[in-house]
Amino acid sequence: MKQIITLIAVVGAAIPLFAGDFTGTVTLKGTPPAEKEITPLKDDPSCGKLATEVPKTTHYVVGAKGELANTVVIVKGVPGAKSTGASVAPVVVDQKACIYHPHIFVVQTGQKINVKTSDPVLHNVHTTPTVEGNKESNMAQMANAPDLTISFDKSENFLRFKCDVHPWMFAYACVVDHPYYALTGADGTFKISGLPAGKYTVEVSHRKAGTVTQQVEITDAGGKADFALEAK
Repeated sequence: MKQIITLIAVVGAAIPLFAGDFTGTVTLKGTPPAEKEITPLKDDPSCGKLATEVPKTTHYVVGAKGELANTVVIVKGVPGAKSTGASVAPVVVDQKACIYHPHIFVVQTGQKINVKTSDPVLHNVHTTPTVEGNKESNMAQMANAPDLTISFDKSENFLRFKCDVHPWMFAYACVVDHPYYALTGADGTFKISGLPAGKYTVEVSHRKAGTVTQQVEITDAGGKADFALEAK
């Protein structure tokens, strides 16, 4: 019996017993460049009919107090962390009025990405990964066609999706190999649930404003940290 108790004690010491919520806000310092109108879309004979107004780029989505959306927050070095992508719901990406929705999204390795089209025009979904092990694909998608299903095996930040038929169409996937990540909303906030207590490096990345890292400590009650990026 003594040997069994000792074994349990050793195993218990290696596995975090408590998990909490990690929350915070990401803000932008400085003034971002003005977004530009996507005039080729409006001038396109097919796509122009689908747009109620000339859309603008969405490189920076910033609130009145600098709250920065579309920023990826990833916790590094979580003990035993591994992808659960094969068992979680797919991320849905829509092509609507010749724009990808969402523009930025996050998936786990092995998680399905279902690309649909709401447009009555031809698109092609062309992925252009740069990390070895993530396969490039280029598939046509007609109006009313079934969804296209894509997944990636390796971590990669801002893996590009594009449409060669409509060269202004881009979306970016951040691929993570564990579930401890978040994407900031319009209010700049994020929440990562179930993070085991411990000290971690947190990486915060924005496609235009770059990346910052910060050390955080999570207790059994959770933790909070705020981050700031510089406009470029």
